[in-house]
Amino acid sequence: MYQKIMVPLDGSELAECVLPHVETIVKSCGVKEVVFVRVVEPASMPARYSDYAIPEEDAKRIEERNRTMAKDYLDQLVSRLDYGRVKVKTEVLTGLVAETLADYPAKHGIDLIIMATHGRSGISRWVLGSVADRLLRSSHVPVLMVRAPGCTGHA
Repeated sequence: MYQKIMVPLDGSELAECVLPHVETIVKSCGVKEVVFVRVVEPASMPARYSDYAIPEEDAKRIEERNRTMAKDYLDQLVSRLDYGRVKVKTEVLTGLVAETLADYPAKHGIDLIIMATHGRSGISRWVLGSVADRLLRSSHVPVLMVRAPGCTGHA
């Protein structure tokens, strides 16, 4: 049923609560490939979004450091996993998180997205935003959201 799964991670323990679910789906659905994705946001915003602009040289250095840290994280995570013959890939992307994650499946043949959610609602969701919610609403493939342990869904 699902051949290629995308698993967005942000480096947190909360996001990793999806791993047992990924393993179960991989082993029971004949999945051929799992892509673990981490998005690094640009270090500088265009001047119209901020009164403070980071010099371009500093922004490039910050972005490269963040990309390296994201790649190291994904490589360490994948080294702990064993999905048998299933191909496991990592991708570090740069851009706005929700938009970048929403664009990836169509361009890379993803059948299913599996991700964690904090389960926020009310004011905290409005103030903090919700990558999971934005991805769910904009995705053209099924999204399995796993509520992290301990989340109550209250503001």
